[in-house]
Amino acid sequence: MKKSVFLGTLSLTALAAGFASAATLDDVKARGTLNCGVSTGVNGFSAPDSNGVWQGFDVAICRAVAAAVLGDPMKVNFITTTGQTRFSALASGEIDILARNTTWTFSRDADLKFTFAGVNYYDGQGFMVNKALGVSSAKELDGATVCIQTGTTTELNLADYFKANNMKYEPVPIETNAEAQQQYLAGACDVYTTDASGLAATRATFADAENHIVLPEIISKEPLGPLVRQGDEQWSDIARWTLNALIAAEEYGVTSANIEELAKSTENPEIKRLLGTEGELGKMLGLDNDWAVRAIKAGGNYGEIFASNIGEATPIGLARGLNAQWTQGGLLYAPPFR
Repeated sequence: MKKSVFLGTLSLTALAAGFASAATLDDVKARGTLNCGVSTGVNGFSAPDSNGVWQGFDVAICRAVAAAVLGDPMKVNFITTTGQTRFSALASGEIDILARNTTWTFSRDADLKFTFAGVNYYDGQGFMVNKALGVSSAKELDGATVCIQTGTTTELNLADYFKANNMKYEPVPIETNAEAQQQYLAGACDVYTTDASGLAATRATFADAENHIVLPEIISKEPLGPLVRQGDEQWSDIARWTLNALIAAEEYGVTSANIEELAKSTENPEIKRLLGTEGELGKMLGLDNDWAVRAIKAGGNYGEIFASNIGEATPIGLARGLNAQWTQGGLLYAPPFR
């Protein structure tokens, strides 16, 4: 009940705000910076480094958009949001784009009036426990206390899963990932549940990571992606096709290292259109023809961004899985650049 009231209230908020400006590109250019909504800190996805510079898989999306639009991936103002505040921040115009491990759902699209630019990570909800709890399956969690972030899809998923399996649980509501980590490690809850990628990111920060396991059950589909307000088709196209450019670049073998050479020498017509050496795709977005080159150079293609932030060689240690290219058995698939 709480969730539906929350969604309805936000919908009215979005309508009352008039979805901020319907000319977001002009606003961003006039301001000289992109306002990007991120998490309060999820290692590997969006968090400031030791110098206070925001880094991560989601951060890279905003840097690519800034590079495409403003010519500089560093011209981004990162604004932290919680599960509760992220949608009002976007609806009110406080942020231009939300890149914060957010699940694409029917109500967020149709009721809250947001437009998802696509999926940058195919995920699913899981459970993490201390090995000392002595369980190896989520179906052994009857009566457990569960840390769960409020204002997220995980609340309903959790309730559905426990009801379907005739189990009970005691929720321990938390606002941020940092709070969840603190409560979980302090023993305030037996279980932490969120997207499996988030569990891997959180576990990687533990001093005794080997003592914690992510249970095998994945109980939901969580297509995560960046989103913008409805009502500004030009801006949603820019967000969508920037993400598509990063995905397509990996498929075509375009990397941050070889992009300049390919722009000069390739005979592949799809790559030529992507890199702006043939056609006028940039003009269709209200940008110049080098927009995609700048977006890809900002942090590399999708594969480079994945590998450097959350891949198997990082502390997060995520395999590509469903997030592999369609040619490699995954779900990643960019529409044609033509």
